[in-house]
Amino acid sequence: MEPAAGLPAPRSLWIDSAPAPARADRDLPTEADVVVIGAGIAGLTTAYLLAREGRSVLVLEAKELAAGVSGHTTAKLSAQHALKYAGLERAKGREAAMRYAETQHAAVDWIAKTSTELGIDCDFARRDSFVYTTDEDRLDELKAEADAAARAGLPASFTDDIGLAAPAVGAVRFTGQAQFHPRRWLLGLADEIERLGGRIAQHAPAQAVTEWPTLSVRTPRGRVRTDHVVVTTHYPILDRGLFFARLDPVRDLVVAGPVPVERMPAGMYLDAVTHHSVRGYDSATEPIAVVGGEHYRTGENLDVEGRYRELATWARDLLGLRITHRWSAHDMSTPDSVPYVGRYHPLTARVWVATGFGQWGMTGGTAAGQLLRDLILDDENPAAPLYDPNRAHLRSAPEVVKDNVAVARHLVGDHVRALRTPAELDQLPAGEATVTRVGAKMTAAYRAPDGELHAVSARCTHLGCLVTFNNAEQTWDCACHGSRFGTDGTVIQGPATRPLRRLNEGPDD
Repeated sequence: MEPAAGLPAPRSLWIDSAPAPARADRDLPTEADVVVIGAGIAGLTTAYLLAREGRSVLVLEAKELAAGVSGHTTAKLSAQHALKYAGLERAKGREAAMRYAETQHAAVDWIAKTSTELGIDCDFARRDSFVYTTDEDRLDELKAEADAAARAGLPASFTDDIGLAAPAVGAVRFTGQAQFHPRRWLLGLADEIERLGGRIAQHAPAQAVTEWPTLSVRTPRGRVRTDHVVVTTHYPILDRGLFFARLDPVRDLVVAGPVPVERMPAGMYLDAVTHHSVRGYDSATEPIAVVGGEHYRTGENLDVEGRYRELATWARDLLGLRITHRWSAHDMSTPDSVPYVGRYHPLTARVWVATGFGQWGMTGGTAAGQLLRDLILDDENPAAPLYDPNRAHLRSAPEVVKDNVAVARHLVGDHVRALRTPAELDQLPAGEATVTRVGAKMTAAYRAPDGELHAVSARCTHLGCLVTFNNAEQTWDCACHGSRFGTDGTVIQGPATRPLRRLNEGPDD
């Protein structure tokens, strides 16, 4: 399917404007003190902090450095995570809200300090952050959030002046937050890791982690023995922690491009109702705005391209945005809205995980790296219980049930839908896709604009749910746990680690 009229092909502004040096041919050591799996913001922050402490560190990245979730973000650095603190205070108490606020605010300050110390030019700029509403019925909720955030120690207040053309009637304002260029920051951090003696390997996927009798990671280039393994692949690649039952995968769409100087956003903004997000970016050549929103559960059977058009229309009307880039952000949320950072499962003391940042991965991933550094070095960190991946909380049970009901609905309903819509693949038009049964096989078929037919198994290789077609990015997405595949079946995003089987390559099991 061709891009919608007036919209470019999907491509991240951050990746486009910060190419990465090749690291695919790096030799792997046979052992390292710490192996970090995943070269996004959580993984690289963890690796840098441990390398700085003299630990030998190896970072394994299945694709390109900072080109996954960390390269597809709106890149806000803020402790203001939508309307967070009033709910967190109610659910977990004031101390928990304060711990969360401390770690997220400290993450912003650490990036500010470290980028200056290391001389990393990542366009870091302080900005105020706003969550606003156009609905007067929500004003009491926003005032309660401002009070809770202030009690948590944050620079929060309620205001009715946001400095944006949106018809806001009130907002929660956080002063002294920030924005930056995420890939330039991460590429600079990677250079520093290597300067400290660490190693980073691109196109080096972790294929398996063995915990007994010796902890090791298997890759296509050999096995690496290690004292600690840190899994920061956004969606954890190892099913042994049952994270697939405790994470909700969603995607947010983003459009970006030049705006008239007089309409450049002065701060960072989020609509509390629609979740439309706006922020500026002071590029070297012209003022740019980054606008996000239209989020949906990954793999839902809907018109993603149509949602891009809706977001583009809103951005053009509000800011006069001329769209040069668009991309989508992949996010995982936990049932209690607090990330999982710590031991991968209750029986391990040397395998660690960071995931579930819920659309706030720039501060969340940085805070995770700081906490993981302390846990691995056995330094006390009072926030560890709050983020413990093995925590149990009865208040979260309804959300876990709801998420798994959604999984069951897709597991059964998508099969029924596919059986009811048989298709003759030789009649499939160019640019179109379908999921149907061909003989005994559930098949995901896409005909490229040049007429070539790509037919693969429609069963996600993670747990067997059927995939659906993302008509904006030409990918097969799984609604059960968020795995994503190319039209040729290659894995784009986990938890799946194996590609979709090509048609006629074997039984569809």
